[in-house]
Amino acid sequence: MSRFSERIHHWHLQDMHWAVPGSHISARAVLWAGLASGFVFLALMGIMMPLFLGTSPWAAPRMIAAITQGSGALSPIDAFDLGAVLASLVVHFTLSMVYALVFAFIGKGHSMAADALAGVAFGLAVYVVNFYLFTALFPWFAQMRNWVAVVSHVAYGGVLGVTYAAYASGRLGHHPAMQD
Repeated sequence: MSRFSERIHHWHLQDMHWAVPGSHISARAVLWAGLASGFVFLALMGIMMPLFLGTSPWAAPRMIAAITQGSGALSPIDAFDLGAVLASLVVHFTLSMVYALVFAFIGKGHSMAADALAGVAFGLAVYVVNFYLFTALFPWFAQMRNWVAVVSHVAYGGVLGVTYAAYASGRLGHHPAMQD
C-alpha cells in the first residue's frame, strides 16, 4: 500500500484539527459540541414551549424553516409539516455548527468549568443575535422573545462549552481501539 493510501486508510474523525493562528481548533470537538448543544436546544424548546407557554411544538420549527422557505412556512403555525420540520432541522443544525465553530475561538478545551461558563455567556449572546438582531431580516422571531427561549439558549451554551471542552481536551472521543 502506498504511503498516501495508507494515510487515507488510517484517517479518523479524531485526527481532524484546523490550524488557526494563535489557536488550535478541533473539528471533532466542533462537530460533537454543535450536535449535542443543538439537540438539547431543540428538545428544551419542543418540551417547554407547549408545557409552560401553551404554544404549539411546531411553532419554533416553522419559524426556523421560514428562514429558507419564506414566511409562507409560518402558516398554519400550529400544524405539523414534514417539509418545514426537515428544513428547520437542516437550518438549525447548520447554524449550531457555525456557532460551535465561532465558540471554538473562545473555548480552549482546558477547563470544563471555564468553557461551561463561557458557553453560557455565548448562549446568551446567541439569543440576543437571534431574537434582536436577526429580527430585522426575520421579524417573526420577535414573538419568540420569552424566558423559555432564554433558558434554552443558556442550556445550549452550557452544553456547547462542556462538550467542546471534553472533546478538545481529549477527555471524550479517544477510544483505544481507534488508535493506530
